[in-house]
Amino acid sequence: MKSKRVQYFMLICIIIILGLVSRKISFVPLFVGDILWAIMILFIIQFLFIDIELKVLFLVSLMICYMVEISQLYQVDWLNYIRMTTPGRLVLGQGFLWSDIISYTVGITIVTFIKAARLKQIGKRSR
Repeated sequence: MKSKRVQYFMLICIIIILGLVSRKISFVPLFVGDILWAIMILFIIQFLFIDIELKVLFLVSLMICYMVEISQLYQVDWLNYIRMTTPGRLVLGQGFLWSDIISYTVGITIVTFIKAARLKQIGKRSR
């Protein structure tokens, strides 16, 4: 179990680096960073709840991403000050966009399908 957590921690670190780099390279579309952010959220949930059921992982990850995006509609001074900092901007975002919702859905769906296919393969091998 500990080795799974290490693997997920490493994946989270790699995704963070890729996401930050994607924002610095002008020819990489912005939605790539949003997809990576959503995938990072999924792996953080997986890291915290190592044996979480795939359907629950999918739903919890999507709900967290959606809630963060929807929270950007809430504009109060103290929260906007946090959003103006680099960590605040990276974690909370700056403005609501429907395209971000789509990007989050795409990223989490892709990883979920990959994980489901991998689980199916493992199940076939153990028979």
